[in-house]
Amino acid sequence: MKIAVLGTGLMGAPIAANLAAAGHDVRVWNRTRAKAEPLAGKGATVADTPAAAVEGVEVVLTMLNDGPAVTATMQDAAPSLPHDAVWVQASTVGVEATDDHVALARSLGLEFVDAPVLGSTGPAAEGKLVVLAGGAEELRDRVQPVFDVIGARTMWVGEAGAATRLKLVANSWVLALTAAAGEAVSLAEASGLDPKLFLEAVSGGALDCAYLQTKGNAIIERSFPPAFTVQNALKDALLVNEAAVRAGVQLDVAQASGARLNRAVTRGHGDEDMAASYYASFND
Repeated sequence: MKIAVLGTGLMGAPIAANLAAAGHDVRVWNRTRAKAEPLAGKGATVADTPAAAVEGVEVVLTMLNDGPAVTATMQDAAPSLPHDAVWVQASTVGVEATDDHVALARSLGLEFVDAPVLGSTGPAAEGKLVVLAGGAEELRDRVQPVFDVIGARTMWVGEAGAATRLKLVANSWVLALTAAAGEAVSLAEASGLDPKLFLEAVSGGALDCAYLQTKGNAIIERSFPPAFTVQNALKDALLVNEAAVRAGVQLDVAQASGARLNRAVTRGHGDEDMAASYYASFND
């Protein structure tokens, strides 16, 4: 297939590389071209503009930071978009922006699939993301070859927009786990305990999970290479809380998680892994 990947950051780059390795004709574009250049050595064609990237493609996959970035990029691509292409919107942009993108796709004559993913840089590199997909049933066969490359499994969950809502539900859980891990480690340390005792105490029991062990050990070792940054986690926390307001529910933990992430960003940890929100536990 001819596929354009617009956005080659932490997630977009491994997705594009895997699609090229699977034999697809992949065109890539990124606002900072230097981030896209390494993909030329992995079989992709690097384009200077979104319009150049999408010319003649069957699928356009967007993996950008937020809703406005996706909208601006697709508007830039508009002059060259084939009217029979499918737009796979894989960025996490929230409910309101997804509604806007559905309308934008309609105005551009494109088919639209709402397809945020679960997983960070490791699963993206391994092609083991979980793809949450929403869109018309007749589009499934057209985009499934893309999802089969980038994901270990695909969940079709309904109409466009349903996948984004499910992604925000999952993100609310990830935010809670991350905040809880940081708070538990910081409390152990401040209490004069070796925090590894906490991880050992819950290991293998009902309170344990692989995510806790991974993030807990990263915090203890102060090792924060970004699988998903604090800044991006803050963006997602704001989207979760926006969705909660729209749905009419009160999410106290999500609000507190957003506040912790914001403190970590203001203290200079925005580009580190989201586990670095641990630093929000301290006054200085």
